[in-house]
Amino acid sequence: MGRHEQREQVFMLLFRVEFHDSEDMPRQAKLFLEGNEAVVREKDADYIEAREKAVRGKLEEIDRIIDGNTEGWDTTRMGKVELTVLRLAVYEILFDDDIPAGVAIDEAVEIAKKYGQENSGGFVNAILAKIVKLGD
Repeated sequence: MGRHEQREQVFMLLFRVEFHDSEDMPRQAKLFLEGNEAVVREKDADYIEAREKAVRGKLEEIDRIIDGNTEGWDTTRMGKVELTVLRLAVYEILFDDDIPAGVAIDEAVEIAKKYGQENSGGFVNAILAKIVKLGD
């Protein structure tokens, strides 16, 4: 499984955060990974679970950053797909030195286009570009 596929699986698992308590997420991760035909190697499953847990561990900080870089929007008003994509991308941009910001943004836009609404890609791109610009 390549990085793009892993990232997409992390997105799908992280999406569950909106529907389950934090205490339930380890069980949700297990349910998500069991029988998931896209995740056949244990190495990939371990990466997906660890990345979701890492993002979830920084959610308050990530949400503050997102809220601070949007006008007329905040994390409570955003669509769940867009919010989840933004959370994953912000984590990658700010907390993962192995992923260039441009790659994180491109991947986030692609996932938003695939799972979100018609304008989701542009919405995600605009917010992430603003966050990256502030970090320069």
